Amino acid sequence: MNLAPINLVAGWMGLLGGVASGMVIGLCFHRDGWLGGYGSFRRRLVRLGHIAFLGLGFVNVLYALSVAQRPIAATLEHIASGGFMLGAVTMPLCCFLAAWRTPFRHLFPVPVASILAGVLSVLIGWVWA
Repeated sequence: MNLAPINLVAGWMGLLGGVASGMVIGLCFHRDGWLGGYGSFRRRLVRLGHIAFLGLGFVNVLYALSVAQRPIAATLEHIASGGFMLGAVTMPLCCFLAAWRTPFRHLFPVPVASILAGVLSVLIGWVWA
């Protein structure tokens, strides 16, 4: 089963999430003390969540276009596709949750591991193809 179209849609949805979150935080960025000030942990994590939406949206689009040109084995495709989509959802979520309550920072291994699994699956699929 070709999962690339699902990642393509997920990627564009991530880009939409990035634009929407940027719009929301853009309403408050002019306030110096917002979320503790420019350099505060909370404000940095909110900005990182916004960028994670955009960056991982692009990663999903790039993955979909890449495997359309150079396919990988079905098992690796399932791992990569799922890993990239899980990372695109959980990374911004972890950022926003950790900005809200600091102990949520311990969830960051979930998106990191999922994206790592995606990258490694693609590379292994191409090297062993």
